[in-house]
Amino acid sequence: MPAERLSMRQIRDVLRLCFAAKLPQRAIARSLGLSQGAISRYLSRARAAGITWPLPEDLDDTQLEALLFPPPSGAPADQRPMPDWAWVHRELQRPDVTLALLWEEYRAGITDGFSYSWFCDLYRGWAGRLKPTMRQVHVAGEKLFVDFAGRTAEVINAGTGEIIPVQIFVATLGASSFTYAEATWS
Repeated sequence: MPAERLSMRQIRDVLRLCFAAKLPQRAIARSLGLSQGAISRYLSRARAAGITWPLPEDLDDTQLEALLFPPPSGAPADQRPMPDWAWVHRELQRPDVTLALLWEEYRAGITDGFSYSWFCDLYRGWAGRLKPTMRQVHVAGEKLFVDFAGRTAEVINAGTGEIIPVQIFVATLGASSFTYAEATWS
């Protein structure tokens, strides 16, 4: 069951403490007796609605609530703007790009777009049609897959402070997917 929405007085306090008092989210959560996640959700709604501080004098609670909690789009799913899945697929091949990041970019330009979970489902459905997959059955103990991870990591020598690059070695058993990983010097 979803949590109850805060009163508009509390939401105004969250906005005031964040934008006027410049308190971190953790301090706001402590002072109002709320979770840090709730504070984060209300602040992200405020940023998405373009709300700045101080609030306009003529902005009453009903108008503020309409800005923070717009009604869901009444457009059917087939009439909503569909992302360019080929572009999304190409972007995901770049390092440090995630579906969450691409969804945020998608929603920044389209207000009545798909939710994150629906976006992910639609992408996976599209990507599943790209090429067929071949299921492989591995007999227990028969195969071991080994490789080095693509990026190097860094280890700091506690005595000298020297930063030493290390390779990440990964081994996985075929049948159980039991994984072993170890940092090695080379």
